[in-house]
Amino acid sequence: MKTRAIMTAGIAGLALGGCIQVKAPDRPIEINLNVKVQQEVVVKLQRDAQDLIQNNPELFPQ
Repeated sequence: MKTRAIMTAGIAGLALGGCIQVKAPDRPIEINLNVKVQQEVVVKLQRDAQDLIQNNPELFPQ
C-alpha cells in the first residue's frame, strides 16, 4: 500500500515538474511599508484623545 502511494506521488511529481516555469519579473518588486507608519499614527491619536477626555471631563459628559 505504501509503495503504491509513493510511486503515485513520484509519477505525479514528474508529470507536474514540466509545468513549472520560473521567470524574473519585468519590473522591480515594490514593498509598501506605510502600514506600520499608519498604525503608529492611529495609536498616538488614540492616546491624545484619551488624554483630552480625562483632562476635560466637562467637555465629554457620560
